[in-house]
Formats: sequence, C-alpha cells, structure tokens
Amino acid sequence: MEANTGTSLFELQVDHESTAHLKEAARWAKFLAIVGFIFCGLMVLGALFAGAILANLYSTTMGMGAAGSAIGGGLSVGYILCALLCFFPCLYTYNFARKMQVALRNNDQVQLNQSFRNLKAYYRFTGILMVIALCLWALFFLFAIIGSAFR
Repeated sequence: MEANTGTSLFELQVDHESTAHLKEAARWAKFLAIVGFIFCGLMVLGALFAGAILANLYSTTMGMGAAGSAIGGGLSVGYILCALLCFFPCLYTYNFARKMQVALRNNDQVQLNQSFRNLKAYYRFTGILMVIALCLWALFFLFAIIGSAFR
C-alpha cells in the first residue's frame, strides 16, 4: 500500500506531458465543434427546405391541403429544435478548446479555469440530454408493453 504523502488535489501541476495532451485535445475539440456548427447549420437549412417541399408535396399531390402544410411545418420545427439541441454542446466544446489554447499559450490560470468550466457544462448538458432520452425510451417501452397487453 502506498504511503500518504500529505499531498492534496489542489497541489496538482500541469506538467509538460499534461500540457501536450491538453493542447492536442483542444485542437480536436475545436475541429469537432466547428464540424458540429456546420452540421447544425446544414440541419437548419435542410429543415427549411424539406419542410417546404413536404408541405407542398402533401398539400398538392396527396390532397391534404392545410394538413400537409402543418406536417411540413412540424417537421421543420422538429429539425430546428434538434439543431438547437446540437448547437449548445458544440458551443461548449468550442469555448473549451478556445480558452484551453489561450490558457496554455499564455500560462493563464483564469482561462484554464474557464476552459474546464465549459468542459463541465458540456458534460452536464450531454448528461441531462442522456437522462431525458433514457426516460423517453423507458416510457416508450412501457407504453409498448401496455399496448401489446391490451391487444
């Protein structure tokens, strides 16, 4: 068993190896965030065009009229909400990467703390989304089981 040397978490140092790992992680995080922003933008554009196309398709060829427009509009709103949900993790990741690069370049403790704060916000946001998704899946399976029992 290792002897207790009396060191605490607050005495940790960011050494050369840790700095190299953080620099590389910040570069990859920035790349992933920028790609995520591009996909969010493409999702919004796709939502607008797909919603308009589906509204036109349903209202003219299927003879659904206003209901077809509502379906297309609902689809657009749904995709825009998904793009918004994807935007925030990308923003937190980008802020983490940007502030980490500044902190390591300038040896700035404030920027390092803000960088880690953004990383924490990313994981908190993603964790909350995961809990919501798991609850929705559980409800879906519960309703599927109840629905199949009453058949």
